[in-house]
Amino acid sequence: MLLRFSKDQHQRLSQGRYFTSMYGGSEANVAVSLATLGDEVEYVTCLPETPVGHAGAQNLMQLGVDMRHTLWGGTRIGTYYLEPAAGMRSSKVVYDRNGSAYSELRPGMLPWREILCGARVLHVSGITTAITKNAADATFEAMDIADEMGVKVSFDINYRKNLWRYGAEPRETIGRMLSRCDLMFGDAIEFEWLCQRQQPPYTATDTSFEMQMDEYREWFEELHDRYPRCQRWLMGMRNMVASSRHLLTALLYTCENRGERREERGETLQSPNGYRLLRSVIHDINGVVDPSGVGDAFMAGMLHATGQENVSEQWLLDYSLAAAAMKNTIVGDFNLATDDEILSAMSSAK
Repeated sequence: MLLRFSKDQHQRLSQGRYFTSMYGGSEANVAVSLATLGDEVEYVTCLPETPVGHAGAQNLMQLGVDMRHTLWGGTRIGTYYLEPAAGMRSSKVVYDRNGSAYSELRPGMLPWREILCGARVLHVSGITTAITKNAADATFEAMDIADEMGVKVSFDINYRKNLWRYGAEPRETIGRMLSRCDLMFGDAIEFEWLCQRQQPPYTATDTSFEMQMDEYREWFEELHDRYPRCQRWLMGMRNMVASSRHLLTALLYTCENRGERREERGETLQSPNGYRLLRSVIHDINGVVDPSGVGDAFMAGMLHATGQENVSEQWLLDYSLAAAAMKNTIVGDFNLATDDEILSAMSSAK
């Protein structure tokens, strides 16, 4: 969990006298989104037993997130400083995680069998294995126990180049996580890093952009050959025409065959291994307020949607992308969009 500091009115970090603070962090963002959508969700983390740590836990509890298994210890919460984008100027993020309470997490400190009893899915992020070796081992402990208990594992690549400082090889560690997951998400840049091959260009300037589906299918087939356990591979793509105008779309590579509520899109491709590659519409978001946590909103949308009955894989993908699109309109890391708002955004997209 992180405490975010940012300047208002698009000021640079060197300007003004005051910072605005908000809580966030990838997995916390997912948890809040799921709670907002009405799901039962528990967030498991380590926080310092200080007023700042307790305020963070209270913030999530007020938003409907169960924090009963919070591990209290350490001296500080990780922070980050955000300079928002404006016009032609890109955003800047400075992380300060060294010595955070979470970095002191070790295997055996959390009662995972108790935590996972009755759970449908465990969601984890590549960030957790990048902090320290002990935190990485604790993450693998949770994933392995989930596997033993028959709990599905959801995984967000969340590759952060500057976090990997304790000697682990990032691609190998992320690969170990992929071999244990049933559902994964990453953006196109992360897939490019994972595959070590150049991505097909996504340069959409309007919603008529044509995707190079055959090339993307080759990406997914190569990865699925390496990590055959994963049943759903999700890729998000964003083209920033300007700081306030983004074009979002997404792909889903899946072998699932859920009940169909409508016909699949014409761009659907069938692979020899029985998997299908689906694409969503493009959302043209003109008036971006805060793009932080968009990938987490996508992941939460997918986790929520997979709990619905009698919906197609195409519906899952479109719902998840609409949730991500809505996050761009909300200040802070958390996606507070409701189910009705997401469904409205989904139906209005063309």
